[in-house]
Amino acid sequence: MRHGTRLAVGPVQFRIGSDWAAPIAALNRLYASYPRDDDRPADATVRLFAARPWRRWLRPSVQIGGDFTVPDALPLPLSMGLLAAEMGMNLQVALGWRRHLLLHASAVAKDGRAAILSGESGSGKSTLAALLGEDGWRLMGDEFTLVDPASGDALAFPRAVSLKNAAIAEVAARVDPARLGPLLAGTPKGDIRHLIPRADAVAAMHDPVRPALLLFPRFGGEAAVEPMGEGEAFVRLTEASTNYVALGETGFSALLRLVRETPAFAVSYPDSATGMALVDRLWAEAAR
Repeated sequence: MRHGTRLAVGPVQFRIGSDWAAPIAALNRLYASYPRDDDRPADATVRLFAARPWRRWLRPSVQIGGDFTVPDALPLPLSMGLLAAEMGMNLQVALGWRRHLLLHASAVAKDGRAAILSGESGSGKSTLAALLGEDGWRLMGDEFTLVDPASGDALAFPRAVSLKNAAIAEVAARVDPARLGPLLAGTPKGDIRHLIPRADAVAAMHDPVRPALLLFPRFGGEAAVEPMGEGEAFVRLTEASTNYVALGETGFSALLRLVRETPAFAVSYPDSATGMALVDRLWAEAAR
């Protein structure tokens, strides 16, 4: 690849190459405060390339590749090269990571324990985690949470948070503008802007914590909290894991331990302030 960089997010060391300089420059800005270890072998490789040579210059379009690919994935315009890089990073982890049970979930930590937030796209988990990360919690990640099968601890994956649509203005009102990436308008998921996690979240990204709450948030409707049984939580998390089946018995044992040891709740909320208050309330009750 003509241009490249290396960066580490939690336990994952990425090697990212590109046919264009702009996506690499944007990544290096977002991840400038993250630790680097260029001598460590890469765990995952991302390639941003032009499917045809002329696509580097004529209506340039970015194809996402690497160790794992989705053959029918459509390319993105070069103006969305940063989004392509982030999507590529997520893809390699989702399809290739086997060292931990991988949950498509946000997570925040406080006092050495973690609250894991799992839900479908649009459930509000990323926005809620980002706001909690600015309000006394440590953001562990908005995309993936990793669970150590041996210890049961949760590990962070604090990549730049992908804020979408209305969440952009809500979070931007609370943070230093220097922590926000460029606005990517009109993407397949709407408007996107990335938030650089707080320095303390990046510094502590290798510190494992014990899960203390499993939350299944849903944005919209009246405020409500409903306890969730182990069986339902187990099924929902199997659906949220990209490597549960691949891990076999190891994945089953890790997930069974997680739902047996961690109280789970479905949480509905009409706005972010209410959602944050409900999480704080459940956290205080769990600490008793």
